[in-house]
Amino acid sequence: MEPVNQIRSRTVVLPNDDIDTDQIIPARFLTTTTKEGLGKHLFAEWRYDKSGAERPEFALNKPESRGAAVLVGGNNFGCGSSREHAPWALLDFGIRAVVSTEIADIFRSNSLKNGLVPVIVDAASHRWLVEHPGAEVLIELASATIEIAGKKVKFPIDGFARYCLMNGVDQLGFLLDQEAAIAKYEQAHA
Repeated sequence: MEPVNQIRSRTVVLPNDDIDTDQIIPARFLTTTTKEGLGKHLFAEWRYDKSGAERPEFALNKPESRGAAVLVGGNNFGCGSSREHAPWALLDFGIRAVVSTEIADIFRSNSLKNGLVPVIVDAASHRWLVEHPGAEVLIELASATIEIAGKKVKFPIDGFARYCLMNGVDQLGFLLDQEAAIAKYEQAHA
């Protein structure tokens, strides 16, 4: 996992409430245990028509959305099943953070463990982002803030998860980094 200290990007907006993990990555694409290649299936039912052609009206398909790394979703983003493939697909597509007024607990946990930053903001900040698609934002992990229209807004993030994101390690990587201290403790308490 690469370290994440800040994300500066334009936003792409999907204001729908209750976007569930099956909409993020449909179940038929869950046959892999690798993270690579899932981005092409992100929001497959919404992004493509029955022939497989991109729907030009879908937010992620619009030219002005290409390269945006921050997705602004509606309330209760990532609800549904616990599939880890959902944050994998977002990351593989190039999304580095999801902003909403509420993010489902399991999705938020899976995101943090995989390098996707879940940002929960107040209703007024969210409304401004929804009304201004393509806005430039700056997410800073050290201060746990997102800068929206020149104003810094705090967002909640678990301290351990923030440490892991900023240092580019997952939970196992963190434990492996403690190997010398663990061995020393075990020797002293044998």
